[in-house]
Amino acid sequence: MSQHAMWMTFRSITADPSVKETKLKPGTVKRILSYGKAYRRYLVFFLATVVVDAFLIVSTPLLLRKLIDDGVLPKDSGLVTQLALAVGALAVLDAIMNVIGRWFSARIGEGLIYDLRSEVFAHVQKQSIAFFTRTQTGALISRINSDVMGAQQAFTATLSGIVSNVISLTLVTIAMLFLSWQITLFSLALLPLFLLPTKWVGRKIQSLTRESFEVNAQMSSTMTERFNVSGALLVALYGKNSTEKEFFRSRARKVADIGIQLALLNRLFFIALTSVAAIATAFAYGIGGHLAISGSITVGTMIAITALLARLYGPLTALSNIRIDVMTSLVSFERVFEVLDLKPMVESKAGAIDLAPSKPKIQFKTVDFSYPKADEISLASLEGIATREVVDSGEILRKLSFTVEPGTMTALVGPSGAGKTTISALIPRLYDVTDGSIEINGIDIREYDLESLRMNIGVVMQDAHLFHETIEENLKYAKPDATLAEMEEACRSAQIWTLIASLPQGLSTMVGERGHRLSGGEKQRLAIARLLLKSPSLVILDEATAHLDSENEDLVQIALKNALLGRTSIVIAHRLSTVMDADQILVIRDGAVAEKGRHEELIGAGGIYSDLFSRQDLTAR
Repeated sequence: MSQHAMWMTFRSITADPSVKETKLKPGTVKRILSYGKAYRRYLVFFLATVVVDAFLIVSTPLLLRKLIDDGVLPKDSGLVTQLALAVGALAVLDAIMNVIGRWFSARIGEGLIYDLRSEVFAHVQKQSIAFFTRTQTGALISRINSDVMGAQQAFTATLSGIVSNVISLTLVTIAMLFLSWQITLFSLALLPLFLLPTKWVGRKIQSLTRESFEVNAQMSSTMTERFNVSGALLVALYGKNSTEKEFFRSRARKVADIGIQLALLNRLFFIALTSVAAIATAFAYGIGGHLAISGSITVGTMIAITALLARLYGPLTALSNIRIDVMTSLVSFERVFEVLDLKPMVESKAGAIDLAPSKPKIQFKTVDFSYPKADEISLASLEGIATREVVDSGEILRKLSFTVEPGTMTALVGPSGAGKTTISALIPRLYDVTDGSIEINGIDIREYDLESLRMNIGVVMQDAHLFHETIEENLKYAKPDATLAEMEEACRSAQIWTLIASLPQGLSTMVGERGHRLSGGEKQRLAIARLLLKSPSLVILDEATAHLDSENEDLVQIALKNALLGRTSIVIAHRLSTVMDADQILVIRDGAVAEKGRHEELIGAGGIYSDLFSRQDLTAR
């Protein structure tokens, strides 16, 4: 049996048999076939090479029979030479067919992987923020990697395996029956001897493979949690190197132990295959030898039938597990479809209009909002849980109404959990309101194209996120075609250019994971520079100076004044001293506007704002 045949048999035998019981959704197979339409020409050529290869498998032993019976035994050297060359030519043709088939297989497989990954990635990017607050990143990445890889095998390994094995088995069986029905029937009777040890080893390998996935996931999780800046910092401040070392070694040891068992069982599997095939071949030689001596068959027939025998058991074993192979691929497709079928909570409506880049007027009109439930935004299989949570967040905002005039600054203040950040998340439609409406320039924001709406909004949060790229790439995320002059101007306005210019690599400096090579104030100013490059008509600042020291806060405040100049803005602040100059201050409590006015008016009113300001003023003193 060839190495490829043994590998295909191994893959089939060790597949998880539980997939046989999986119930597919109606229309799944038809949907899967639609992905193959773009590659139907490649599939035709690929299957053609598989069919040709199957015929070549039978042709070589039959040529050997003729070479021995008609060439060697009659001592016809000319015929021997011709047939030997023919066998060699078939070997070359077989190699060529394998290379061509592999090219088509790779073209189809990698093309499908590319299509599916691109589609899943683009679809996931459309999901609301609520989706990402619940989904396990590792589970989502697994769908894009492992399940997509498994799905593409439906059109490559599984399909080619079925076609190749069916044709090979049919041709080999017919040829063997034609040559000697006695040896053929005896060989088929030995099939259970071939299947039983492989099935037993296969079950053992299935169990260990599942356990291997689990312990590898645990080890990977340990490394992921500790091999980032935050995790490394926690270990450095609270952990012990010896404890961490032993903890990791214990998990790595489990991986190693299972790896040793798998290696042994894998070798045992291949030894079992080759040994049983060798025993069957020995019996065939024995029976064939006696039949040749008695004159029932020729010597060439005996050689040919034993050569064909080696090509009999592999296809039989693989086809005995055909349902598992097919279902494994189909289930992978269905897991991918599960993500693709998850409808985004927030998306542009048909016929949406563009938002013109001008100073917008914002109106909240009796807005109610509750955070969506788990079954509305995610999948249990992506959250690492068996059952859904049924906890209701309750109403976060209640009949909230206020207006932000064009070109003015509105400050949102109040206790934690009052709903300030929720308000800022509703404007760019990270979530949609439960009831009521939010209008920009007199039009419900749900009427605007989502991308157009967000292009007109710039946000700076208290923990600015930076990608593990250069300063230039992080800036260009807001404006990909930004020139060096535009980036310098934005950085100067954000009070960060002096620092960038002092760095040896300037704008080409890597900021590190999440920007950890920069201080908090430097990250904030870089985020403001990115906002200035975007040049939005509406700016939202969510605690942009909450965790900064006085020196960095002063620089950030100067940068923020430049960012807010001439723009409509909404600023969330705990430090009331930073919003004293706001055109209006809204005190948010329990999801509603409790007080509204300018700083002096609210201080004079002696209400919630006055009390908050007095306490902060006393603390500052």
